[in-house]
Amino acid sequence: PALLVGLLAGAWVDRLARRPLMIVADLGRALILFSIPLAAFGGLLRMELVYLAALVTSILGIFFDVAYQSYLPGLVGREAVVEGNSNLSASASVAEFAGFSLGGWLVQLFTAPVAVLIDAFSFVVSALTLGLIRTREPRFAAQQASEQAPDIRREVADGLRAVARHPLLRASAAAVLLREIAMGMYGAQVVLFMSQGLGFNPGVLGMIWAVGGLASFLGAVMAPYAARWLGAGRAMALGLAGYAGFILLVPLAQGATLLSALLLIAQQFGDGLYVVYEVNQVSLQQEVTDERLLGRVNASIRFLALGGGLLGALVGGWLGELLGVRGVLLLGGCGTLLAALRLGFSPLWGYAGQKS
Repeated sequence: PALLVGLLAGAWVDRLARRPLMIVADLGRALILFSIPLAAFGGLLRMELVYLAALVTSILGIFFDVAYQSYLPGLVGREAVVEGNSNLSASASVAEFAGFSLGGWLVQLFTAPVAVLIDAFSFVVSALTLGLIRTREPRFAAQQASEQAPDIRREVADGLRAVARHPLLRASAAAVLLREIAMGMYGAQVVLFMSQGLGFNPGVLGMIWAVGGLASFLGAVMAPYAARWLGAGRAMALGLAGYAGFILLVPLAQGATLLSALLLIAQQFGDGLYVVYEVNQVSLQQEVTDERLLGRVNASIRFLALGGGLLGALVGGWLGELLGVRGVLLLGGCGTLLAALRLGFSPLWGYAGQKS
């Protein structure tokens, strides 16, 4: 989906009102996810339906995520985007903790279709809460479609050029691509390693991953302070480097032992450093990009991220056959560290960010 609609999503986000687009994406995902438990309970569930649901929900998710990142500056102002992203990441971290805590046990106790049913309801709640927002969007974001005839190719190209020509965005995009290739490799193997390689059951893994939600919450709270103390660019580079160091702990685990569990739990604390990086990375895009191009710039960088993740997953699966799962995890951690170095040796190292 990222390759099919990622760049197009940015053009449409810059043409349409962003909040209604997010609501439609939420309700669409809820409907698609409801089909999974209904088919399962009726004895009609097939892998083809799961693939189709994953495809459509991913497409809608891309539109939502691009609109989500582009909507914030109009709500809080550019001078407060770091704090705004910090608050959003903090709430997401609480949800991550609750979701992982419950998700593994729901699958283990009540089967996967019930977990998907609850997931579908969560998108309905999201749409309802978005409907409660009363702040008006900047008028041009909703009026562009009526002011000129659509020229999607030109608009997509404008977004790509905006990223390529801005030295800070260009450095950030390069690091995003490297990071996502590495994390795609890592992500393709890490659950297999934890569940089958080490032997932990889903309930235990869910509780371990929930620790990442707590760490992410702390990272979200610290992100604005890190930007003020270190500068936004240094906070990005050092946060990503620290995260790389923590994920390199996972390949050291051996078997379903207490030591292995402690290593996996320790790795989850790296999520907090990743959130410090991510909050400042998204805020950078919102701070330096013209509002009229923000959807397309966000979509262009997200296109690189999702495309890199797809490439990394394919390469990770292939390398897993050659090097083994543990070897791929090591490569993923080292690749993430390389992305951090790319930030450190770029103009971003000296970027202080906008002060509120």
